[in-house]
Amino acid sequence: MQYMALIYIDPALAPPMSDKMNAEYLDLTKRMREAGVMKGGDALHPPATATSVKVRGGKVETMDGPFAETKEHLGGYYLLDCADLDEAIKWASQIPGARHGTVEVRPVVVFG
Repeated sequence: MQYMALIYIDPALAPPMSDKMNAEYLDLTKRMREAGVMKGGDALHPPATATSVKVRGGKVETMDGPFAETKEHLGGYYLLDCADLDEAIKWASQIPGARHGTVEVRPVVVFG
């Protein structure tokens, strides 16, 4: 089953990305690939670079930045293929951002 591990960080509480933390992410990514559970994943640019899109009455509306104001920002994700939720949680708990932010694990609905 596929799970999305969404990495949320609060910039006010999270330490800046260091060489050590970057190495931890690279090591985890390597271990996930070697275990065959990683199907994808990337970091995201800051929320200020986002564009929110709505369609209302057939008209496309765009807005700079995130749609909702929150303390925690979506900083990145991993797409995992795990046997069950327990295995997905095991991998998610190793994401460095979980030490100062939140990692949300959600099952993915795969169509087709």
